[in-house]
Amino acid sequence: MNSDNDLQIAGDILEVTHLLQPPREHPATVAEFVGLARAIAADRAQWEHLVEYDATTRWYHRLRTGPGYEVWLLSWVPGQGSGPHDHGRSSGVLTVLEGTLTERTGRGTRALAAGAQRVFAPGYVHEVVNDALEPAVSLHVYYPGLTEMPMHTSAACEARPVTA
Repeated sequence: MNSDNDLQIAGDILEVTHLLQPPREHPATVAEFVGLARAIAADRAQWEHLVEYDATTRWYHRLRTGPGYEVWLLSWVPGQGSGPHDHGRSSGVLTVLEGTLTERTGRGTRALAAGAQRVFAPGYVHEVVNDALEPAVSLHVYYPGLTEMPMHTSAACEARPVTA
């Protein structure tokens, strides 16, 4: 009888070099972009000293670029929001580094606490707002790099009833 428990590796798997992929210098898959965001989030020394808070406008800083992608650091004081928007042809990974942000979409509202991540495809319409009483910081990875951010009406982020 075969089962998952019957699988055994004979010898040293690391000696089978032709089966191993060389490490990539830059991310190329969704999982690798998520991993990049997690690695940057974990390395506070890389970003913490750069964060600024501006009560008049959202603050942002391009933290890193690579072949076809960009990494942005954003801060949000209480009450600041993005407005309903999408990211054009870019896909993205949103990671909350500090505080709590609220994401509104046509499917509902969700609170994103520190450590939360959202992966989104091109054309995904959402609004991100700091509804909390404390500032927040987020990290955004875009592939390809962000070239447009079309704005939408508030109706695009209002939850709609599900119909059968």
